[in-house]
Amino acid sequence: MIHTSREQGQVPVGETKETTALLETLRQACKKIAPVWPLENFVAVNPYLGLANQSFASVAADLSFTHGIQMTLPVAFYMDKIAQGRISVEDIGVAYKKIKGEKLIDVSAFLAALPSDTGSEKETPGILTVADVASQLTHTDWNRFITGRISGWAAAYFDQGQAGWRSADSKLSLFLSWQSEAAVDRSPDLTGLSGFRKSVRQLPVSPLKAAGYALKILRIPETVLPFYLHRLLLGLGGWSAFAARLDWDKGLEGETGDTLVELLAVLLCWEACLLETLPHPNALLSWREAKIKMGTAVAQQEVSDILMNKLILQEAFDRSAQRRLVEKFNLADKIKSQTGIAISAQAIFCIDVRSEVFRRNLELVNSGIQTLGFAGFFGFPVNFIPMGHETGSAQCPVLLKSGPTVMETLQDENDNRRAIDSRVLKQQVRQVWKAFKGGAITCFSFVSPLGLSYLPKLFTDSFGLTRPVPNPELAGLGKKDHSQKSVNLQVAQHQNHAVGIALEQQIGMAKNALKAMSLSSDFAPFVLIVGHGSSSVNNPHATGLDCGACGGHSGEAKAKVAAAVLNNPAVRKGLQQEGIHIPGQTIFLACLHNTTTDALTIYNEYEVPDNRQSALIALKQSLQQAGQASRAERLVRMSTVSQDDADRSILRRSNDWSQVRPEWGLAGCNTFVVAPRPRTLGLRFDGRSFLHSYNWKADTQFSVLELIMTAPMVVTSWISLQYYASTVDNKNYGSGNKTLHNVTGGVGVLEGFSGDLRVGLPMQSVHDGRQYQHEPLKLNVVIEAPLEAMNRILGKHASVKNLCDNGWLHLLAMDEAGQISHRYVGDLEWISLT
Repeated sequence: MIHTSREQGQVPVGETKETTALLETLRQACKKIAPVWPLENFVAVNPYLGLANQSFASVAADLSFTHGIQMTLPVAFYMDKIAQGRISVEDIGVAYKKIKGEKLIDVSAFLAALPSDTGSEKETPGILTVADVASQLTHTDWNRFITGRISGWAAAYFDQGQAGWRSADSKLSLFLSWQSEAAVDRSPDLTGLSGFRKSVRQLPVSPLKAAGYALKILRIPETVLPFYLHRLLLGLGGWSAFAARLDWDKGLEGETGDTLVELLAVLLCWEACLLETLPHPNALLSWREAKIKMGTAVAQQEVSDILMNKLILQEAFDRSAQRRLVEKFNLADKIKSQTGIAISAQAIFCIDVRSEVFRRNLELVNSGIQTLGFAGFFGFPVNFIPMGHETGSAQCPVLLKSGPTVMETLQDENDNRRAIDSRVLKQQVRQVWKAFKGGAITCFSFVSPLGLSYLPKLFTDSFGLTRPVPNPELAGLGKKDHSQKSVNLQVAQHQNHAVGIALEQQIGMAKNALKAMSLSSDFAPFVLIVGHGSSSVNNPHATGLDCGACGGHSGEAKAKVAAAVLNNPAVRKGLQQEGIHIPGQTIFLACLHNTTTDALTIYNEYEVPDNRQSALIALKQSLQQAGQASRAERLVRMSTVSQDDADRSILRRSNDWSQVRPEWGLAGCNTFVVAPRPRTLGLRFDGRSFLHSYNWKADTQFSVLELIMTAPMVVTSWISLQYYASTVDNKNYGSGNKTLHNVTGGVGVLEGFSGDLRVGLPMQSVHDGRQYQHEPLKLNVVIEAPLEAMNRILGKHASVKNLCDNGWLHLLAMDEAGQISHRYVGDLEWISLT
């Protein structure tokens, strides 16, 4: 059976033990590559995801040996922190003993022996490819050439509608599509690889057989093969990660995807064909010598002194941050509760670190508002279809499979139909106009007669008076229609599939959400469900500033769904049978916090009766004051000099198409606190802490704790490690210089006109030009819960235990007095900090 269809997605296995073993070997290599999501829902992901079953130190050694990847910053960064007093002598001593297993006698001597020249810290990878050897022999950068050829084909193959026409046949499987193009591509021949096309034509059409064929030519030693395969994937890390995400999606559906296996087969075939056609007499001899050296290097592999010292300094830096966090909780005079204060409103925010700033300021301007933290999809994992769209998208954490489908609508049926028709028509006109402007012939006639007509728009866009592109939420809709949009929960059929949420399902989702929020009693008159989103222009990574818990989308839809369900009288009646009594006067308000401008919008205020309008006005005044305070606070971190006030300056940044930092996103995140709000009330985290509300005494079976430790804790570690990796090695795990980005295929960006698909964050998202705005710190997770309960959950979930045991995050326990009392040290063991 020949695998030809792109939709099949799984490499067929032959009957021989050899092919079965080869497929397993390829899959094991592919498991080491973390997925990356496309620009339309660019969510944070742990780039070390496939390696979390190993210790942080061993992965640092493996990645450095395999591809020269760095997992720490240069020594100079840590020496600067020592000079600032951020890292103490005691921190270094503790870190040295943990990393090397022995006591450090003389800290001064250790520091004096560290290299002062950053160039001496660079290490040469121990694994080479044929392209590496060929580059040394011919003084031609074959890695760059191969990456450019594969990337150009992959962009066309995976294109999501950006290109006017496709050069790659996307109806074929990945491998066959590449093979059909490579068989006619003259570029290798023109660069000296005579006969390359002939070598490609001789390859088997099965990706698995082709990989086996290539490996017979390459003759990689068995001990070297796992490192070599990993090296190939890391060399094209962007497209490898994109293919891994396609396999991830299939895994959520209970299927096995081998898209990345096929891409690995392509890389192996390129290596084999390059070796066969390289015009150098010593090509085979040099490759044999390289394999011998690699075999010796693998056998003798050990952590170098340079890397060991940097790991010690990084561990000391982590310890210093943890020490300050413990002092923050254990020495501060915290406000224990809001007893005696009448609660006029409760506001449920996403746990996102940017919410911490707004929550703190909201509580300061109005002590009668109680805030809570919960994952921003609010326990409603829906598939959402916007108005005028035929299909929707999953708006929940990527760890989860989405639930029911919900459509956006206007309450009046006639208005709804009119708005949909208008939006569809305007979109069609925009597509025709775009095709006209980009046409091979019409583009010339467009520029001359019509070019000057764009001058006023260029002027207003450049000065931030207008947006260069329309707001996606407003595109094709009038302001009145936009303000009246709601969600339709009624069960119906749409495009041959069911939409809506049945009443019983609404009740179940509402019960689970309220219990997980630790909000099943004492409801305030107003309960705000506050999703969050961002607003920026000329920003390919804009969705990365939206809600990760919503799958890289705005939290608007989930807030509206949650409010609609919880305001439903039939749902409230059903909740009473579950022991949850929501007072009749309680109104759930769907809101959106714009993290770029710190403006907060209430969508369904029309549900508030006339006799409560004064209370609503007072609430909105508090929200406005909190927004002003938050903008002033965040503007200081922007390090900007502006003649405008904070409000105007922040708004201009959101509309400025030259702005590389419309906001800092989650840069600086280093803490995740899972505890009742009184434990953190009055403490300032400066927008660097995730805050999740949780009361373990109300969680008798610890099912909520298990959910938190297996979902939000994992997701926050993903965010933390994405920022970490983008900081310590932006070349391999970031996306470089934002000003050089070019969107390719509608799925990602290239840095410049060619090269690999870039993953991770731009350098401008972690560095302000003078210093790092995100310092490489592993996440400190603080949970108020019994140690035994946490141990049971860790013992039950190996993937979560690996994160804690192998040093990918630090787990701390809080006692009932709000003090951080214990540190997890691995293998279900804790040590007391008191």
